[in-house]
Amino acid sequence: MSRWNERDDVPRGDDYDARWRALEASGASIHGEADLLCHLLASGSILDAGCGTGRVAIELHRRGFDVVGVDLDPGMLDAARRKEPVVPWVLGDLVDVDLGRTFDLVAMPGNVMIFVAPGTEAAVLANLVRHVDEGGLLVAGFQLGPGKLGLDDYDQFADRAGFTLVDRWSTWDRDPFVATGADYAVSVHQRS
Repeated sequence: MSRWNERDDVPRGDDYDARWRALEASGASIHGEADLLCHLLASGSILDAGCGTGRVAIELHRRGFDVVGVDLDPGMLDAARRKEPVVPWVLGDLVDVDLGRTFDLVAMPGNVMIFVAPGTEAAVLANLVRHVDEGGLLVAGFQLGPGKLGLDDYDQFADRAGFTLVDRWSTWDRDPFVATGADYAVSVHQRS
């Protein structure tokens, strides 16, 4: 079972989306992830791995990308389908989902890597490499801290799966990454 499914203290579906609607209504930009992904890839195909209610995938679709969203939470996917039925939404676990195709970029915004089942982080990356075109990118952003997946382990798992680190920032706005005291990282790996 994933860490996400074990939690009962987090909003799901429409309740999860309410946070983003409130942020957007306040004038805050809620599309930093999509902005960065568009900076990295001008056009093409993107897998939103751990897509939740589809906020990022839907924005990428609106910007003209061929997008597929995968998540293991049916309630989150139901919310995504209601908002944008044209995007393919797939119920699946990132450790073994097989979409039968590859993408120019696989994105994991929203702390996906710290919500996968404990001990499956390497297997998730090994599975995702099968979904990335040769030379394609894997982009993941997640919180750092005690008891969470560390960047050294993440980079080792990525390297073993066939990815090479090409860039890292502390935010989706590309603020420079400084390891000392860092509480978040956005990592870009390329498939070798």
